[in-house]
Amino acid sequence: MQLTRYIQELLYQHECVTIPYFGAFLTRSFEARVSESGTFSPPCKEVNFNQLLTANDGVLAHYYAQKEAVSYEQSLRLIEKEVSSWKRRLQTQTLRFPGVGEIRLNKARRIEFVPWGKVNFNLNSFGLSSFQRSPLNKISKLNIMENSNKEDLMFTPEKNEATSKKSPVLRYAAIGLIGVALVSAAYYFSDQYVTQERILAQEKAQQQIEKNVQEATFDLGKLNAVEVNVAATSAVITPEQTYYSVIAGSFRSIDNAEKKVSQLIDEGYPAALAQANPNGLYRVAYGRYDTKKEAINMLYFLKYNLEEDAWYLEEK
Repeated sequence: MQLTRYIQELLYQHECVTIPYFGAFLTRSFEARVSESGTFSPPCKEVNFNQLLTANDGVLAHYYAQKEAVSYEQSLRLIEKEVSSWKRRLQTQTLRFPGVGEIRLNKARRIEFVPWGKVNFNLNSFGLSSFQRSPLNKISKLNIMENSNKEDLMFTPEKNEATSKKSPVLRYAAIGLIGVALVSAAYYFSDQYVTQERILAQEKAQQQIEKNVQEATFDLGKLNAVEVNVAATSAVITPEQTYYSVIAGSFRSIDNAEKKVSQLIDEGYPAALAQANPNGLYRVAYGRYDTKKEAINMLYFLKYNLEEDAWYLEEK
């Protein structure tokens, strides 16, 4: 029967393995130790036996049933049968549990357990064994010749001590400055990268919008002839330099465009008429800026904070 081997296997996983109606094997953990003789021992678990713990906890029975492919009830009956055999043999013999220890009766006819101590049941110490420390060779002291100038010897330690006290502070200060410089550089370049990516994305979207507007056709029907007196106005703007505008809308009527400009100015925007589109529509801008970054920041504020319908235009 393989019951003794199953007990040994369970001691690696459990601190207590109870044998119904017989007793229980208990493990006790010890940290790594160094003996007086210089022997290093890894962390280990030592095994003891307690004959008072006889109540079945199911650990051994379940494990035995799993290994032997039998039912739980059948494994209990087989364990009880083996235990009865142990009790009879114990009266005249010594019970040996391989890798664990021996159980026998002493002169007072009481159960005595003698652990073998050859197996370490601590899984974290698998493969580790005890070893003897080799003594270090004594280093002979060097004879130092006395310096004729004793005053120099007296002041030399003080200078070294002052240097040693200052050097850690200087090192920490240097490390701190380097850390601040790295963080600042990372923040600056990441901000520049994000802004540049936003500008590129907006330019692509702007090109698609202009393409759609240019390709669009307007069916206005038949219009009656209307006489219009055209006076000099600033409706059509031809900028001498490049502006980056955030467009609020396009209007066919200059009056409607100027009304929109006045409305936006009253709301606090630096509104103005932008460059007219090729179809003759008057564009009204929330603002016309000298840099792309200002225009993009204004556009994102309008679209994502105020949820306004605006778009970006580069006036050349």
